[in-house]
Amino acid sequence: MRLYPAIELQQGRCVSLHRGRLEEPHIWHVDPVARARDYAADGAEWLHVTDLDAVTGEADNADLIEEIIRAAGIPVQVGGGIRSLERIEHWMDRGAGRVVVGTLAVTRPDLVRQAAKYHPDAVVLAVDVWSGHVTSNGWREESVIAPEDFVAQFSADPLAAIMVTDISADIDGVEEPLALVTDLAGRARTPVIASGLVHSLDDIARLKYVPGVSGAVIGRPLFSRAFTLAEALGVAGEPRGETAEFI
Repeated sequence: MRLYPAIELQQGRCVSLHRGRLEEPHIWHVDPVARARDYAADGAEWLHVTDLDAVTGEADNADLIEEIIRAAGIPVQVGGGIRSLERIEHWMDRGAGRVVVGTLAVTRPDLVRQAAKYHPDAVVLAVDVWSGHVTSNGWREESVIAPEDFVAQFSADPLAAIMVTDISADIDGVEEPLALVTDLAGRARTPVIASGLVHSLDDIARLKYVPGVSGAVIGRPLFSRAFTLAEALGVAGEPRGETAEFI
């Protein structure tokens, strides 16, 4: 299973959000570019970067993200405020390994299909869920779309992955969000990346056994030093043992 250490940027700083609240970030006093280099040095194969200012449309961290892309030395998956074909092209032209789209997929699924056709295996579908429904616009607008129906719309498109985030995981714990990821991974034809589900090394070990889950995004635990990236990669890389058969 592949791990994606995450860097969330707001006003040029590394932050973490609680329940997707952009107005209440936890600020980490570290250099984003140095942290990207450290993750690469520690063995990360990919990096996930989210521009939270671009989500609101008030500003962006584009120059900083371009610096991270140049400095990291590993592919970078970029998300946050990518709501047009032009913005997708912008990041592909500037060296992003993948782009992550969520709101655009809710409002203009035809454009996401078009982008996936032009850039096969480079577009990641973000499925952000709150109380059983897909959200958009920085997790602030709840739709009536069920996650499984949302994913089904793109079943024939050459997406790189589907990234699933259940925002209620901060409230309800891991069990219900894990059930959602398991269900969507069982339905999707595209590999699923779990986001927001890893709080401990045990969570990584558990996700390894979910069919269809190819990776996990990890942010806050690495910044808070709950465990190191090297430890996480060690667990992710361990061979899976035999699983019990249930009748």
